[in-house]
Amino acid sequence: MKILFVHNFYRTSAPSGEDNVARNESKLLEDNGVEVIRYERFNDDIDESAILKRLRLGYEYAWSRTTYDEVYGLIKQTGPDIAHVHSLHPQITPSIYAACHDMAVPVVHTLHNYRYICPGALLFRNGRPCEDCIGKFPFPALRHRCYRGSLAATGSVVWMIAYNRLRGTFNNQVDRYIALTDFTKSRLVAGGLNAERIDVKPNFLPDPPKAGKGAGEYAVYVGRLSEEKGLHTLLSAWRSVDDMELKVLGDGPQKSQLEAQARLGGANVAFLGMLPRKDVLSIVGEAEMQFVPSEWYEGFPMVIVEAYACGTPVIASRIGSLDEIVVDGETGMKFEPGNPRDLAEKINDLVHDRQKLTAMRKKARTLFEEKYTAERNFSMLLEIYQRVREGFEKRREN
Repeated sequence: MKILFVHNFYRTSAPSGEDNVARNESKLLEDNGVEVIRYERFNDDIDESAILKRLRLGYEYAWSRTTYDEVYGLIKQTGPDIAHVHSLHPQITPSIYAACHDMAVPVVHTLHNYRYICPGALLFRNGRPCEDCIGKFPFPALRHRCYRGSLAATGSVVWMIAYNRLRGTFNNQVDRYIALTDFTKSRLVAGGLNAERIDVKPNFLPDPPKAGKGAGEYAVYVGRLSEEKGLHTLLSAWRSVDDMELKVLGDGPQKSQLEAQARLGGANVAFLGMLPRKDVLSIVGEAEMQFVPSEWYEGFPMVIVEAYACGTPVIASRIGSLDEIVVDGETGMKFEPGNPRDLAEKINDLVHDRQKLTAMRKKARTLFEEKYTAERNFSMLLEIYQRVREGFEKRREN
């Protein structure tokens, strides 16, 4: 089997988990004997030094003739069986669907965020979830400048969505979408995508670590330090936690603000910044618990899969996909998003119930082995490819 593997990489100055997932999945295919043909673009190559270049990028966000011609030629040269798309934006654009369609190559697209129904991609605005654009053309986003806080930048995304909806691109030229959770699928369907064309397949973790012992007498947060991640709630709760250090791993636009909040509240918090993956996993493995206090509809945070692999229970907000991924009372605990009192109570309950923590560690690792290994993921991916190919051939015969 030959797979045309498509991904638009984020800037190296703003790394994304999507990039790692795409790399892992393409390697997973190759490790299992699948031939991978890559079509990649890199946002580091974007030149926005002149206004005309920015205008052209915005206009071509909806459809790129360059992409169409390059992919059309690549398919003609290599003859892939299926095209598997991850991120398209901003350089590749949905024009790749047309090239594949015209060359009779079925398309699978993994949706890592909500870009096709929300110009900001996160369904998040003013510190809380936002669904103002779901089920309609996303013109409210223009008023709120939901992408980069810019009317022009938001306009380019609204243009992309509107143009391709009117053309029927999203429902007619993509054979199968992959959503990461059932919750994500439900939002995509509410936003207009065809439910019958969406499969659910989670992320996976290659080369997992051994389960840790959780003997470090601390808790941990791993991720971006930004508004939607709910760190302000976690730090507020930490002032009421009984004698435990919180290690915060990561960086982001709210780092200085969060450090000041921790100092002002006298919380026992250490900000460790960005660390190598090996060190991160070591710290997570010895943590008694890990936090995902997000206040937006997360896609499928790899930090949860990593925590489960390490046998570390996860305390997460009861919101969106997190409510689905964390099994309350078994692989972790859930609390009301944005409620520091509820979070503090959950933390202290676990701190004083070592037997429960030990049981959770075992269940977290067991769930990882059942659902999130490379072997399990490859099996699921292959099943999707086979169904897509069979369905495509039947439609061609009819």
